[in-house]
Amino acid sequence: MTAADPTTLHHDAPPVLTARGVRVRLGGHEILHGVDLDAHPGEAVAIMGGNGSGKSTLVRALVGALPMAAGDVTIFDAPRTRASARRIGYVPQRASAGGGVSATAREVVTAGLLGVGSLRPPRDAKARALAALDDLGVADLADRDVSRLSGGQQQRVLIARALVRDPDLLILDEPMAGVDVPSQEALAAALTARRDAGKAIILVLHELGALAPLVHHAVVLEQGCVTHIGEPPRALGVHALPGHDHDHAHPDVPEQAASTFAWEVRQ
Repeated sequence: MTAADPTTLHHDAPPVLTARGVRVRLGGHEILHGVDLDAHPGEAVAIMGGNGSGKSTLVRALVGALPMAAGDVTIFDAPRTRASARRIGYVPQRASAGGGVSATAREVVTAGLLGVGSLRPPRDAKARALAALDDLGVADLADRDVSRLSGGQQQRVLIARALVRDPDLLILDEPMAGVDVPSQEALAAALTARRDAGKAIILVLHELGALAPLVHHAVVLEQGCVTHIGEPPRALGVHALPGHDHDHAHPDVPEQAASTFAWEVRQ
């Protein structure tokens, strides 16, 4: 795996995503206080910070899953639209691969091709789903019920569903949480290949871990404010804070009952 090289960035092209002055209010409280963020083609950006810093709130605002109280988000050099949203692969935090419905891994990944002008998958959907699963090293699980897979395997299936469209922008919220080392390594390899192919990647992370060589720069949040933009900090120390539990649901925003299928099919 090669380290992130700033010379490979496509800064002569417009940013894939630009956010300016993003503010979000929930329950009468302002969660984000004017956050700015840019992601260019061929760039991986880490959004980092401790629990409650606003990381998940930010990415959900970027994809339109949460309303903004103020600010602007442009995607592919234009205001966010349904058409531009179809060029985004989004995996939210702590999602269930099956969404409570019995389905094989291949069926879950194929669902990532729905909602792109049709509710029926394209003719090559099976081949594309198997290729996406293979990219994450889980092609052998294609016919397994996702409810019987481990947490790491389910996470790889979810990311394969995001990759199956070959999106120009990938947004992954805590992709490493609760997954084993082989899953981390498979994800790092798959994302590095896409970064090198010119895709933009935004990652919500507590720590860089296996993704350290992938990331170009980080935006660090604290209590909804940007405290650092630049070279990724190698250790935030959040796991040493009293009461931190990496496997619990992070309290940036209330839990969403809807599965990720709903967000993708609406696009």
